[in-house]
Amino acid sequence: MFSTEIYRQRRERLQSKIKSGLILFMGNEEVGMNFLHNAYKFRQDSSFLYYVGIDLPHLGVVIDIDNNKETLFGNDLTIDDIVWTGPKDAMKDWGTKTGIQDIRKYDEIISILQSAYRSGRTVHFLPPYREEHTLKLHEWLGIPPQVCADKASVELIKAIVSMRSYKQPEEIEEMEKAVDISTEMHELFMKALRPGKTELEVAGLAEGLAVSAGGQLAYPAILTVSGETLHIHARNIIMQSGQMALCDIGAETGMHYAGDLTRTAPVNGKFTNLQKDMYNMILNIQLAAIDACHPGILYKDIHALSGEMLLEGLKGFGIIKGDIKEALAADAHTLFFQCGLGHMIGLDVHDMENLGEQYVGYTEDAPKKMNFGWKSLRLGRALEPGFTITVEPGIYFIPTLIDMWRSENKLSDFINYAELEKFKNFGGIRIEDEVLITENGHRILGNKMPPKTVAEMEAIQQH
Repeated sequence: MFSTEIYRQRRERLQSKIKSGLILFMGNEEVGMNFLHNAYKFRQDSSFLYYVGIDLPHLGVVIDIDNNKETLFGNDLTIDDIVWTGPKDAMKDWGTKTGIQDIRKYDEIISILQSAYRSGRTVHFLPPYREEHTLKLHEWLGIPPQVCADKASVELIKAIVSMRSYKQPEEIEEMEKAVDISTEMHELFMKALRPGKTELEVAGLAEGLAVSAGGQLAYPAILTVSGETLHIHARNIIMQSGQMALCDIGAETGMHYAGDLTRTAPVNGKFTNLQKDMYNMILNIQLAAIDACHPGILYKDIHALSGEMLLEGLKGFGIIKGDIKEALAADAHTLFFQCGLGHMIGLDVHDMENLGEQYVGYTEDAPKKMNFGWKSLRLGRALEPGFTITVEPGIYFIPTLIDMWRSENKLSDFINYAELEKFKNFGGIRIEDEVLITENGHRILGNKMPPKTVAEMEAIQQH
């Protein structure tokens, strides 16, 4: 946990942003892997962590704005619990750590919420993303499960986004730890990469580093020789010489701040000339996109810049023809760049995504485009100091998509399908780093970056 004062101040600021009513924070529960008592590693709700900081299951917090009262709901361990887990802090001690004095048994939350709801008071809650939350809202407030998400408080969502979007110094420090661990994982990936090994072998080694550092993976490991598939997890597939392996993996610290880095490396430790040229094209795009990250710049414009540079680069390969700006306006780049340039990152690898992209990544002045190749851009709004984001351009030659567009003769004024046919089995490349937006520009997070140039990557793979 951070200091008590940090959580107290956060809750005070939140209360000042909400007019009246009660704010409900539901902590997460343990989830059984195959039966109740064989649980997955517990992961607390991120907004609960942000405002309360207690990383334990079966907790709730109610903030009564009108009466300026905060209550923490939870149960002390019984002797039956202690036999299995050992003694742990009492709820009153956790209350002291987070700065909440009123401590009650967990079940008492039901009568307090029901009484407030029946009297017409507003109970603000966030969109449920776990079934347990939906069932509790149904039981406690009588809301039909199918409309729970629609009943979530937009006022609360906007208030939380207005706070969590701007990372505090102690959060930046924690995120640097996540990036540093993630860097070690990527260095291990490059050193372990060899023909004859499976994707799972190498992914498992990297995952072990995250666990041994006191945390876990921030998201399931993406490590694949099928880099053209945007999010494909490691498989029991033997990697072969001549292939490239795309590794998108990040550590989550013990305080649950996420790292998210991507590198693409040759399986045999040496890029072919074509792979090198394609890789350097994406690296130049990434460097230009990072350089463009300044306060006030719309991130969707940096995404467009990346698309334009990609088309310009592909023109050099004979794949793209015609006027580049016209090709960009026609979305020709989306045949090769289907995902977004990046997203917010923090306590969630896609920070606050459960609160809604329209609130987190966009504004009414910069709405989200929903056409192909743009709808996966999770961040489009103007960048501001304190934002932490990913910058991850890529190129993806997806045979099924190429065949579909070619059968429709789609954008043939810009796409040379005869030349493109030669690249259908090339795969994909992505390069990703995390960036903090500062008052005057940006800086890349992490005290050390994993190798990124062709020379650096080939050198580390020789050891």
